[in-house]
Amino acid sequence: MVTRISVSGDRPYDVLVGRDLAGGLPSLIEGAAQAAVLFSAPLRAQAERVAEAAGVPALLIEVPDAERGKTVDVAAMCWDRLGDNNFTRTDVVVGVGGGAVTDLAGYVAASWLRGVRWVPCATSLLGMVDAAVGGKTGINIAAGKNLVGAFHPPAGVLCDLDALRTLPADDLLAGLAEVIKCGFIADPVILDLIEADPAAAVDPGSPVLRELVERAVRVKAEVVGVDLKESGLREILNYGHTLGHAIEKREKYTWKHGHAVSVGLIFAAALSHLSGRLPSSDHDRHRRVLSLVGLPTSYPKEAWPELLSAMRVDKKTRAATLRFVVLNALAEPGILAGPDEALLEQAYAEVAR
Repeated sequence: MVTRISVSGDRPYDVLVGRDLAGGLPSLIEGAAQAAVLFSAPLRAQAERVAEAAGVPALLIEVPDAERGKTVDVAAMCWDRLGDNNFTRTDVVVGVGGGAVTDLAGYVAASWLRGVRWVPCATSLLGMVDAAVGGKTGINIAAGKNLVGAFHPPAGVLCDLDALRTLPADDLLAGLAEVIKCGFIADPVILDLIEADPAAAVDPGSPVLRELVERAVRVKAEVVGVDLKESGLREILNYGHTLGHAIEKREKYTWKHGHAVSVGLIFAAALSHLSGRLPSSDHDRHRRVLSLVGLPTSYPKEAWPELLSAMRVDKKTRAATLRFVVLNALAEPGILAGPDEALLEQAYAEVAR
């Protein structure tokens, strides 16, 4: 059974969730003379299967694993390979992997000839529920994560649940942080499902995890269908990400994105509660749900000055004013702009405890 979730907007597309989905690729790249398949070394076998299923000549481009692949130098190497193989506007870029590979593939596609088609074949939970859906593409630079990129919706997204069976447990947990985020900002049933059976939530073959994936994808699809370029509603998807990105930068991207976001959710919940918006029961629920699946909920106290400095260059900052996505209530996100630094430090004390 394949679940098809539609993303609306100026360039609508479908997200397919199911098993053994490579056969769905040809319909998404119809008219292409060739495909470039970007992948990291651990996923070579899956990339070769996708390349074979494409039905057109495929150029396999291996890139460094994880965030090490999201650099200007790697993107330039990919552009050179496309140029050497005469890629035209009708050809297509395919990203096989987790969020880092699909972010890179999307950016390479967005910048090649000012935009060619691309298809993410997400192999990680994080990729399925976050990076591959929504049309955000990007690479990292020294100043921060994803500061260079483009909004470039894909032709379609393949979320093959079979890939989760071979995903390291730590990577599965990292993806669950984004799923849990969706539960707090829009769909509390996600939280109910995890609380009812946390073991099933981390079981790649369980119907519970499949439902969590589909619910999280629907949350993101509804938001990005209304607001592709983060001019309004889409900003709510950054709940927990402001501190999360700062942690990733401090850790030189050795922390998994979802682990950093998990800690960021604790900070955002504390900000929401301390600013008088979120009831204590919903504030406490953050730590409980994240802990149930084994995600981190704390970070060193002495890191605060460096984290605050990093947050000042976050993409949500406007005219040097810090902005945070907070919760006014469960599934009711809002924005806290220009909070007092003492409030921020008090909220971080919840993280550092």
